Amino acid sequence: MKIARSIQRMRPGLLIIISFTFAALIGAILLALPAASVDEPLSAVDALFTATSAVCVTGLVVVETGSHFTMFGKSVILALIQLGGLGLMTFSVFLFLFLGKGLGTRQRWIMTETFTPAPIKKIRKLIKSIFVFTFVAEGIGAASLFFFWYREMTFTQALYHSVFHSVSAFCNAGFSTYRESFIQYQGDVWLNMTVMGLIVAGGIGFPVIYEMRNRLFDLGVKRRPAVSLHTKMVVATTTILILAGWGLILISESRGEISSISFKDKLLTALFQSVTSRTAGFNTLDISRLAPGTLFMLVMLMFVGASPGSCGGGIKTTSLAVFMAIFKNKLAGRRDTSLFKRTIPNDVISRALSVFILAVLVVTVGLIALLITEMTTGHSGNEYFLSYLFEAVSAFGTVGLSMGITSSLTVAGKLVIIMLMMVGRVGLLTVAYVVTRAEHGRHFKYAGEKVMVG
Repeated sequence: MKIARSIQRMRPGLLIIISFTFAALIGAILLALPAASVDEPLSAVDALFTATSAVCVTGLVVVETGSHFTMFGKSVILALIQLGGLGLMTFSVFLFLFLGKGLGTRQRWIMTETFTPAPIKKIRKLIKSIFVFTFVAEGIGAASLFFFWYREMTFTQALYHSVFHSVSAFCNAGFSTYRESFIQYQGDVWLNMTVMGLIVAGGIGFPVIYEMRNRLFDLGVKRRPAVSLHTKMVVATTTILILAGWGLILISESRGEISSISFKDKLLTALFQSVTSRTAGFNTLDISRLAPGTLFMLVMLMFVGASPGSCGGGIKTTSLAVFMAIFKNKLAGRRDTSLFKRTIPNDVISRALSVFILAVLVVTVGLIALLITEMTTGHSGNEYFLSYLFEAVSAFGTVGLSMGITSSLTVAGKLVIIMLMMVGRVGLLTVAYVVTRAEHGRHFKYAGEKVMVG
């Protein structure tokens, strides 16, 4: 009873962090069991790393998923991916509703902060839509991948591979049962388009999906409301990032990794890598062999990440859109910040700026920690700086791409990556709300004074 009361009094942000931490610990215990591994069981740190990577839908691995884990171990990873993709608190709210219990203030706060840009009353309808869309999308993706793999596998093998990769792709997890991800299917249009569709569907955010669903299926409404600013920002920014990444990879790797393949495969491979680099972590190119310009561009895409209310991490597409709007309006000499003929509130601008500053700070601290912890590994020269930067941003953005250094990290280095993955998944503002205390009862304002800037 005391534990239940403590949970009820707990701040929502702290509850989210504890739920992810608890899931990672339970997953680590299960993955450390002898039954989870084909040969030697995972060490405690490696089990925690893998479980955190799964529940934070990241995809960074210290051992090969396909060959190291048994069916039990892979099932644990798949369950953690599904739980982490939708969020454990979403499942708890669904359970409350399923049992016929009402939702308290904390549950409603979590749902509105996680899945909607503005508070809504129909939480039950929202949760139902999230679960229905998730399992329908994963089911369609699994069916498509099944017919692809059934050509070269048995029924059971094709079913297993299709379900695992469909859930992993939709949840933007990046876990694959193949040693080199999808490099062997680099030119296959069917698999590439299916996986890209799942990644975009899972990364665009449930608020956008929910709004689209209402506009398409609420046939009884004669006068539909205008498309929200949030949806416009997400769709526009996502499209621009995908196209920009596509073009830059084509240019940067024209004499590199894609130089020897056909023009069709060049287009497909560059597009796939642009889509997956923001959140998903699958790859059809050897990341360690890409040009420095391509790698740095991928770092920027990973830093932005997915959209709010989705399965991915990063600073989110809407934060980038707000920055661009600020830049555009300041150049034009406007006092207010507007986008798509709508004024962006000052509190939204403050949140976006806070997210960006916190993200830079977290990645910087993580990078410095990695450079210090890995000094004794023989991989601490200047040529490895980009590798550790790439690893840190990939962990924070819950992407899962790596230049091949994950398995060689020290125990301290793995713990640093674990922290980055956890912060990236639960959200920077959630962490900030927990570690800081809001000032109450302060109803005064200090005198203003100008300072020189720039």
